[in-house]
Amino acid sequence: MSNGVFNIPTPKNEPGNTYAPGTKERETLKAELKRQSDTVVDIPVIINGENIKTDTVKQVVMPHDHQHVLANFSLAGEKELRDAVEAALAAKESWANMPWQHRASIFLKAADLISGPYRDVINAATMLGQSKTAYQTEIDAAQELADFLRFGVDYANQIYQMQPDSMKNIWNRLEYRPLDGFVLAISPFNFTAIGGNLPSAPAIMGNVVVWKPASTSVLSNYYFMRILEEAGLPKGVINFVPSRGSQVSEVVLTDPRMSGFHFTGSTSVFQTIWKNVGENIMNYKSYPRLVGETGGKDFVFAHETAQADKVVAALVRGAFEYQGQKCSAASRAYIPASMWEEVKAGVVEETAKLKVGDVRDFRNFMGAVIDKPAFDSITSYIDYAADSEEAEIIAGGTYDDSKGYFVQPTIIVTTNPNFKTMTEEIFGPVLTIYVYENDQLEDTLTAVDTASMYALTGAIFAQDREAIMHLERRLSGAAGNFYINDKPTGAVINQQPFGGSRGSGTNDKAGSVFNMIRWTSPRIIKENFAPTTEIAYPFMDEE
Repeated sequence: MSNGVFNIPTPKNEPGNTYAPGTKERETLKAELKRQSDTVVDIPVIINGENIKTDTVKQVVMPHDHQHVLANFSLAGEKELRDAVEAALAAKESWANMPWQHRASIFLKAADLISGPYRDVINAATMLGQSKTAYQTEIDAAQELADFLRFGVDYANQIYQMQPDSMKNIWNRLEYRPLDGFVLAISPFNFTAIGGNLPSAPAIMGNVVVWKPASTSVLSNYYFMRILEEAGLPKGVINFVPSRGSQVSEVVLTDPRMSGFHFTGSTSVFQTIWKNVGENIMNYKSYPRLVGETGGKDFVFAHETAQADKVVAALVRGAFEYQGQKCSAASRAYIPASMWEEVKAGVVEETAKLKVGDVRDFRNFMGAVIDKPAFDSITSYIDYAADSEEAEIIAGGTYDDSKGYFVQPTIIVTTNPNFKTMTEEIFGPVLTIYVYENDQLEDTLTAVDTASMYALTGAIFAQDREAIMHLERRLSGAAGNFYINDKPTGAVINQQPFGGSRGSGTNDKAGSVFNMIRWTSPRIIKENFAPTTEIAYPFMDEE
């Protein structure tokens, strides 16, 4: 019995550690990195709280040292996937009926575990398994993941308080039920926080989930699953099933009881899933909610009034942090001819300073790209540019996968605003720059808006306020997250809700009330305290 209206603890963005030399957090993280480097973890499939080992086992390796095995994980097959669906549905009634404050407490406790005793554990797993530097890991696996949980609970509370008006003798109430069946969550490799949020957001709203993590982030995602269990998550509410995407599509995606799909990944995969759902729409018991954040071809546009040094910093950080493997990474830039020489000198000089290597060496700015397929794809774009008469590589352009999947930060200059590396998502440390004549501003803005199928993030740099207003208006549809005099990466929960439109997804803004409300099926309840006995209406008294 809940005899009270409870106040959720007011969430605040989780403060970050610097890991500067001499700090305690640097010392403890280094120790945990060594411990995990010396350990091989056996990761099971987790269904209904049970640890299940299968006959198909794959390895988690360090991308920066790909012969070093961190974990062996079981791969769920058709049987396990079907069992996961049934386990989720078996847990559905009790989870949906759990008093809200108890459901919320689980995720608030998980956030405190992540930001407290398990901070080093999940950070080290992210660094080693996904080749992130200490800083990039901190803002992801510790800060953002804790923020997703705390603010997710707060947004749910806000939603529950959104109630309709009532009138004399009538009490109107909105009940925010979970969706009718189960939710399928498929998460990407690049953010541990996203891996945690995709199953958690629907679960906070009372849904049950089948979660397929990316195989290349399965180590950090596994630790998050264990944290949820320690926080008190009941068995079967979230089922952890590393598996092949094709089998998930065949077994889980087509299940008639699937009521929601939460996804971050490539545009092509999301489009294929949307098509499959459409082809099976007659079989579903409800219309599945499809929520997806996909690709990006994110831009930086400099106006002639911009400050060159600020543009340089935004380009280098925006393009090369985490090896450009962020959906929001700056991958194309437009620089006016009047400032090009200054910007060119700056980006070449600053890029040359960036160290690339093992993330356990804290002097490195970049680690390795995630795996061999990513390495091959990224380097094919570099080779294409090197062979083209329309492009020149002015920084980087080299790569080596003998020990780790290392790609040097690369800057391409092109004379064609529709050059291949200006229009296609690369998802690696490759930035392409187009230099435009100052009097070609409007044509260049059109190119920014139309060169790519995506509309995820974008940034403009200008000092003149009239110019800022004009650029903001002209590029209103080009990015769901739009930055003025800042790099196009680094969205913070409760400050810049993240998501884009066009080919970049459904723009449901992860880490916001807009996303959380997608996982509800509202029911309006009208209660009449004085039901009428009348049949006729007053207008009927005369002809």
